[in-house]
Amino acid sequence: MQGFTEKIVGLMKSEKLFESQGGPIILSQIENEYGAQSKLFGAAGHNYMTWAANMAVGLGTGVPWVMCKEEDAPDPVINTCNGFYCDSFAPNKPYKPTIWTEAWSGWFSEFGGPIHQRPVQDLAYAVARFIQKGGSFVNYYMYHGGTNFGRTAGGPFITTSYDYDAPLDEYGLIRQPKYGHLKELHRAIKMCERALVSADPIITSLGNFQQAYVYTSESGDCSAFLSNHDSKSAARVMFNNMHYNLPPWSISILPDCRNVVFNTAKVGVQTSQMEMLPTNIQMLSWESYDEDITSLDDSSTITAPGLLEQINVTRDSTDYLWYKTSVDIGSSESFLRGGELPTLIVQSTGHAVHIFINGQLSGSSFGTRESRRFTYTGKVNLHAGTNRIALLSVAVGLPNVGGHFEAWNTGILGPVALHGLDQGKWDLSWQKWTYQVGLKGEAMNLVSPNSISSVDWMRGSLAAQKQQPLTWHKTLFNAPEGDEPLALDMEGMGKGQIWINGQSIGRYWTAFANGNCNGCSYAGGFRPPKCQVGCGQPTQRVYHVPRSWLKPMQNLLVIFEELGGDPSRISLVKRSVSSVCAEVAEYHPTIKNWHIESYGKAEDFQSPKVHLRCNPGQAISSIKFASFGTPLGTCGSYQEGTCHATTSYSVLQKKCIGKQRCAVTISNSNFGDPCPKVLKRLSVEAVCAPIASTTVEPNSRG
Repeated sequence: MQGFTEKIVGLMKSEKLFESQGGPIILSQIENEYGAQSKLFGAAGHNYMTWAANMAVGLGTGVPWVMCKEEDAPDPVINTCNGFYCDSFAPNKPYKPTIWTEAWSGWFSEFGGPIHQRPVQDLAYAVARFIQKGGSFVNYYMYHGGTNFGRTAGGPFITTSYDYDAPLDEYGLIRQPKYGHLKELHRAIKMCERALVSADPIITSLGNFQQAYVYTSESGDCSAFLSNHDSKSAARVMFNNMHYNLPPWSISILPDCRNVVFNTAKVGVQTSQMEMLPTNIQMLSWESYDEDITSLDDSSTITAPGLLEQINVTRDSTDYLWYKTSVDIGSSESFLRGGELPTLIVQSTGHAVHIFINGQLSGSSFGTRESRRFTYTGKVNLHAGTNRIALLSVAVGLPNVGGHFEAWNTGILGPVALHGLDQGKWDLSWQKWTYQVGLKGEAMNLVSPNSISSVDWMRGSLAAQKQQPLTWHKTLFNAPEGDEPLALDMEGMGKGQIWINGQSIGRYWTAFANGNCNGCSYAGGFRPPKCQVGCGQPTQRVYHVPRSWLKPMQNLLVIFEELGGDPSRISLVKRSVSSVCAEVAEYHPTIKNWHIESYGKAEDFQSPKVHLRCNPGQAISSIKFASFGTPLGTCGSYQEGTCHATTSYSVLQKKCIGKQRCAVTISNSNFGDPCPKVLKRLSVEAVCAPIASTTVEPNSRG
């Protein structure tokens, strides 16, 4: 631990990266969320934590060290908070700053589970609550989602995608409205900076669930946060002799204690609908190679009585471990003469197993992240004489949280037993088992462009072949033009791994998501099960392919399929914005309406604008929906309400068609007034399409 930490700090110092050397690093962390483990280990845990803290401080970086989720971090190390909310957190000494090291923007996905989304209204509310109470520093986790390439996914059953519903998605594209709404939140907080750093807040009650947090400086700066903690009802409050409307579960930010420039629940930025679109890149002819499961390479096998733990045998060099044994069946067994077939029961500690009897797949079984252990039970077709039983145990990631990783078991620890024979139960657990680490195709390095010809691949129509389990497939493809992010759509496949030009894209598994996807309200405390999508669909169907891994021509794609899928259905897709929506009310709070010098003076109200923006290389090709009035619905399913300005479409079309981005002022002078004395809003959905070769104006404002 010390050697590793000294090495990393030494590298940073050699490049003069710490702030004390004039570099950008202002804070360092030692250990991660160790507090719960420290408590379980008692004195030994506390001693280790104290040692780690002192060791880090002794490295003399000149910047503070933090420990997150470590209540007893010793001075001068600062203990910090990770979580969905950190407004009730206080560090262990009053002179330490209040730091939120992980503001969780979403949650990870697991194979067989739904996708978790955290509404930006709630995330912005959580951050504003932390700042209004005097929080010093917020770091988002994740701010940029990513991909667990290779076998790096943290924890059993964690998907290859680590998108995390982050403001920048797994593909590096902006996720709207999350990115834009948080950007506006931080602009609003920044406007309050002089007051925020000058004093502690004065807190006054504005109602049962409503409060004002007011910051003032000696030089006359005044900033206020008006909060409504009620998750059901909006509130109208009186503050500084003015009325303010607060939506449920929201905070309004007033940099001058007068004008609202931002409310956490009122999202004025656009929503981008992302789609995976076909690239029309043809996969050249597919070829396949069946993993040999009958012969064993004696040089790479070990034989032992009883069942061995998987990771101790594989040393995590592969996900795969074969457990092989044989059973002799007498010719007098009654199941051979029309009786019921015997049942094989295999108890596994995780994570998946494929059962082969005499070289034929007899069945498969899988655990889940919540219960890695599982039992396979299935009828087996044995014949008189010697029968080969081969169990392919598959790991799906290593433990990543909790104590005593060395005590976590993976693989088949039994019992393994045959039931329904004339003699009754036959326990195979303690007979002689032969173990082979990994697959033949792995040993031959079939995934490498250099050794791809080391076996005879079979060409021919995939449809004509019976879809075999444990099959390697390969093809070549050319890189598509453009710069949109790419992915493989693995529709039609089961479970396995993917390599492109020898690089591992990761594990794929088109397991269907179980969960409760019945809508979601932003208001009220957030937990991952609250806002789920994708139930009944594969948890992960598309797998990120970095363009930097591709050559212009002849890219080698190799797939190992465990269950028997149809690779002819695999396609290369590109991620793109298909449409953009925005919904802004007439009096939407806008930063333009704040002028510190205008305090107490009447000023013209700046009307808010709807801003629409397609990705670079795209332009707005049509207006799918536009209504100024009282429209209903959400992005993708808007409808006109009882009040609708007939000019809505023509105004938007004139300002936006053919532009990459446009801005339209929300005012009666632009649209007419379809219903006086009613608070109106503009809802728009615009379609984004690739720019044709004609020249396009970069933007338009009006």
